[in-house]
Amino acid sequence: MVTYYDDRLVRVTSAAVTVEGRVYPLAEITEIWHHHGTRSWRVLAGRGAIGAAMVAPLVAAAAGVALAVWLDRSATVTIAIIGASVLVGLAVGPVADFLFEHLDRSYTRGSRQREVWIRWRGRPVQLLRTPDALRFGQIYRAVQRAMEVGRPIPPRRR
Repeated sequence: MVTYYDDRLVRVTSAAVTVEGRVYPLAEITEIWHHHGTRSWRVLAGRGAIGAAMVAPLVAAAAGVALAVWLDRSATVTIAIIGASVLVGLAVGPVADFLFEHLDRSYTRGSRQREVWIRWRGRPVQLLRTPDALRFGQIYRAVQRAMEVGRPIPPRRR
């Protein structure tokens, strides 16, 4: 038996698809399809907040440099303000790495609910509903592969 996907809730093998303890033999599955829900504005707003957090130190640094020039103080004060502003701007590096990681995870998880459906014994059955885009894709493709291998294409007649 070949295992195409396996996690704590879903297992796809060459014999069956098991979801939360329910077993669907591949021989009884005739079709697979998917649905996508609407976008989550909460997720999109979170991505925007991450973007704003990455830009904030750069804006603060630029504002500090502009302030130093506008104040027209002594060269020592101006250099000190510009130096502090540059240090604030350099803080973007480590902060951006942390924020990019969160942004990347956000895109991996996706911004909408995804559903995997099958036709089992002639009835539509929802196998899975998840907001995790990566997991959805892995499970959907695993079921597709298992079905393809389980149902070889008949040879063409010439």
